[in-house]
Amino acid sequence: MKICFATHNENKLKEINQILRDFEIVGLNDIGCTEEIPETGSTLDENSKIKADFVAEKYNIPCFADDTGLEVEVLNGEPGVYSARYAGGERDNQANINLLLKNLETHSNRSARFRTVITLILNGDSHQFEGIINGRIIEEFRGEGGFGYDPIFIPDGHEQTFAEMSAEVKNSISHRGRAVAKLVKYLENKA
Repeated sequence: MKICFATHNENKLKEINQILRDFEIVGLNDIGCTEEIPETGSTLDENSKIKADFVAEKYNIPCFADDTGLEVEVLNGEPGVYSARYAGGERDNQANINLLLKNLETHSNRSARFRTVITLILNGDSHQFEGIINGRIIEEFRGEGGFGYDPIFIPDGHEQTFAEMSAEVKNSISHRGRAVAKLVKYLENKA
């Protein structure tokens, strides 16, 4: 089954293809969609659905979209839905991390979680799947892998940041991996 993952982010596409090996997953660039899909929702659930609906309606292909946020407890869930643009309009991982660390300077509570919501549009029906991983924010960058906030996030029960883990280990425990596992289970039941 060919399914479009509604993203221009090559890192996300690569990560999803490592998890969904039994499906042909293509990205927005592969279907000729070069425009940035507006994320006008105020929640991860809304943004995920907006992106999936856009692709399904405009390109008439089964698709799924995700929206992911890092939610820091002491910051009342920030950056949350604004994680990718926390430091401003452009997606700048370094600036986002720097702002987050600055905002946490006076706090000892470093508890946080990553949350992913995936919306699947298949045969005109919409389904959502959620994945959550709890952890903590550390004060220094560690690791070369991953992307986004991965160099400063250590999941509960682990000593390495997401950026220090192999892709296989990260994908087996991550928020996105958990949401995708639910998506896969659903797709396998439909096949």
